[in-house]
Amino acid sequence: MDGDELTHRARGRPLAAIARMPTGAKVFLILSAGLLPLALIAFFASLQTTRLADQEVRGRLRLASAEAARALRSEIAWELRELRTALPAIEGAPPNCGRLAGVFEPQAMNGVRYALLDADKRLLCGVPIPTAGNQTLARGGTAVHLLPDSGAQVEVTGATGYIARAFFPTQFLAASAEPSGMTRDYGITLASGETALALRRLAASGPLDRREVQRVDLGVQGLSLEMSVGSAPITSSMVIAALSPFLMWLLAAGIAWFVVDRLLIRPLRRLRRTVSAYQPGELIDPEAGSDIPAQEIRELGETFRGLSRTVQAHELDLAEALTRQTKLTREVHHRVKNNLQVIASLINFHARGAKSGEALGAYASIQRRVDALAVVHRHHYAGFEETLGIEIRPVIGELASNLRATAPEDSRIGIVLDVDPWLVSQDNAVAIAFLITEIAELAMNVSSEAQIHIAMKAGPEDAGQAILQIISPALSDTPGFHDLYDNRYGRVIAGLVRQLRSRLDHDAAAGAFALSIAVAGRH
Repeated sequence: MDGDELTHRARGRPLAAIARMPTGAKVFLILSAGLLPLALIAFFASLQTTRLADQEVRGRLRLASAEAARALRSEIAWELRELRTALPAIEGAPPNCGRLAGVFEPQAMNGVRYALLDADKRLLCGVPIPTAGNQTLARGGTAVHLLPDSGAQVEVTGATGYIARAFFPTQFLAASAEPSGMTRDYGITLASGETALALRRLAASGPLDRREVQRVDLGVQGLSLEMSVGSAPITSSMVIAALSPFLMWLLAAGIAWFVVDRLLIRPLRRLRRTVSAYQPGELIDPEAGSDIPAQEIRELGETFRGLSRTVQAHELDLAEALTRQTKLTREVHHRVKNNLQVIASLINFHARGAKSGEALGAYASIQRRVDALAVVHRHHYAGFEETLGIEIRPVIGELASNLRATAPEDSRIGIVLDVDPWLVSQDNAVAIAFLITEIAELAMNVSSEAQIHIAMKAGPEDAGQAILQIISPALSDTPGFHDLYDNRYGRVIAGLVRQLRSRLDHDAAAGAFALSIAVAGRH
């Protein structure tokens, strides 16, 4: 064994091992090999990014927000205390305008203003400051009102009705809340309920920037301070960590498509084309797949090939059986037709030797019934390979011809037909033929010049029903009709009507018989 053959076998062993693996294991193996490097990159990139930076930013923000809240709390609380101290405690005591002037006048250059009003809301000292709230503050009450884009107003009402107010502009509050050592850009917002006052706005950030927010309760009149700073910037490691899942998804989709297309889709398409082009009796031969086709698809192709062999064998057996059955059916119909012809010939032969008119009439009556059966059988035999039914119009036409042919020589009967091309079953066709024969013979025996009208039209309601009518003056209410109907024809006619599962109506005045018959449609 030379070296090339050994190399070829060594290369073929892994392919053979992979070919024997289930398709799910193949897909898992290839996806794992393709996605593992990206998963490791994303894992290490995420470890090297935002954890330490974010923790450091949060720590600095926590200290800065606590310092800013402490400074702002002290400022507002001290101003409230000074306002409350300047108000007279008892009736008749003067307010301490000098104390307020000493506290607030040095801050006037920063926009801070104050006002002291008596119980009648007359300005005693300071500058006019309008009321900020919608409701009047009760005596002894304290309120802090935030004025968006303007500042904050503090109001204190004393027990004697005097009111002290102070206004602090946004710049003053922002300077009071500025934390020491905060070199990064930050934002501070003072909030009270749903009202917020932005003391310092954080510069607008880009779509990739992040923010850290810290909220501190001041503990003064429901005020809270919210401080925000920009988080760690987006670095190359963060970009890699953010984009790695998408890269993994794209790579996974590409690898999955490649694997599924090579192992499943292409072989299945070839197998589908082969199966869709299959015709009963042919042999399915699946086309060759890829170099490493799915084991399940190969087995499926072999299954189709085995099924096609089985179907091919069954098709041959069925074709042979159908041929034998067709030949047998034709032979049976041919023999039945010949037997009916033989019976008709024998009846005709014996009728020629009849001596009396009564015997000749009996032979003619039998001849009519045999002819009726032969007519139905002939039409059934002509279309026995179809399942639509027997067309009744030519059957009734032949019956009328036979009735006229077998009538006595001295009779002058006439038969008029008005029959639509209905399709009926063989059983109904036989019963209809015998029923027309019986009623027509009844009319012929009542009158040798009977004129008979046979019609078969659509019913008034049901589309699957037709109305058969046999009309003749000989069928009217006469003693001769009643005698023949009650003693000879009535029971036979009633039995045929029951076989048709219908009800026979007799109009004695018009001489008409009518009944509803189930039909299979129109030809």
